Amino acid sequence: MSANLSLRALLRDSSLASADAKVLMAHVLEKHYHLPRSALLSRNELELNDIALEEWKKLESKRLQGEPVAYLIGKRGFHNIELYVAPGVLIPRPETEILVEIGLQEIKRLNTPVSILDLGTGSGAIALAIASDAPQAIVTATDQSTEALDIAKSNAKQLNIADRVQFFQGSWYEALEGDASFDVILSNPPYIASQDSHLNQGDLRFEPLSALTDHGTGLSCLAAIISGAQKRLKPNGLIAVEHGFDQSEAVVSLMKLAFLRDIQTHVDLGGHYRVASARK
Repeated sequence: MSANLSLRALLRDSSLASADAKVLMAHVLEKHYHLPRSALLSRNELELNDIALEEWKKLESKRLQGEPVAYLIGKRGFHNIELYVAPGVLIPRPETEILVEIGLQEIKRLNTPVSILDLGTGSGAIALAIASDAPQAIVTATDQSTEALDIAKSNAKQLNIADRVQFFQGSWYEALEGDASFDVILSNPPYIASQDSHLNQGDLRFEPLSALTDHGTGLSCLAAIISGAQKRLKPNGLIAVEHGFDQSEAVVSLMKLAFLRDIQTHVDLGGHYRVASARK
C-alpha cells in the first residue's frame, strides 16, 4: 500500500463517522492547500503531502478519542456567524439559536435601538449573532471567565463588530456597572445537575465544567438570573433563558416566584422544552 493515499481512500478507510471525517479533512485541505470543502469531491484523487497527512492522522486519532470536532478545527458555525472556539468555552449548540431568534423578534417588535444583555456569553455566540444581525442593537455581554471573554472579544474583532458589543467580567449581574437596565436579557447558563451522567459522555467530557454545571441541582444559576431580572429589566422588558430538557416546570415556577408575567415555553428541534421567556 503506498504511503500516500488519496483523499478518497483516506476517507473510505477512516473509522470516523463520515460527517466528522469530511469536516476534519476539509480543515486539512484549507489549511495546507487553501482548497475549499468542495475539493473533497472535485480533487478526491489528491494525495496529501507528509505534513498534511500527519495532521490528518493526528486529528483523526484525537476525534476517535472523543475530542470535539469544533475544538479540533477551532471553529463552529452558529446562527449566521462562524465563531472561533477553544476548550475554554462551551461549543455553541443549535438549541441556543432559539434565544437569538427571541432577541431578534423583540428588536423587530420594538423598532427602536434595543438594549440587550447576554449573561455568561462564553464564545460570544448569542451577543455576536444578535449584533451581527441587528446593527442597531446595543449589546452587553458578561462572563465570569476571563478566558471566555478573551475568546468572545477575539470573535467580535474577527466579525468586525467589536465596537457594537461591550464586555464585562463578573458573575451574572454583578459584572454590570451602576444600575444599567435592559430591554432584553438572554442567558444560556450552566444547567446540568452535577450528578448527571451526560457530563461523562460525548463532547461534554472535554468542555469546561463550569460552563455546563452549577455543581448542584442545575437550577442555582437559573434562579440567580431569573430572580435578579426584575431589577435589571426595563418596564415590559423580556427575559429568555435556556434550560435542561426536564427543567421547564421548575424554570416556569422560578419566573412566577420572581413576579414575571407573560411566561412562555419554547421547544427545540428535538421536541424538548428548552427555553422559557417572560416579561417584567
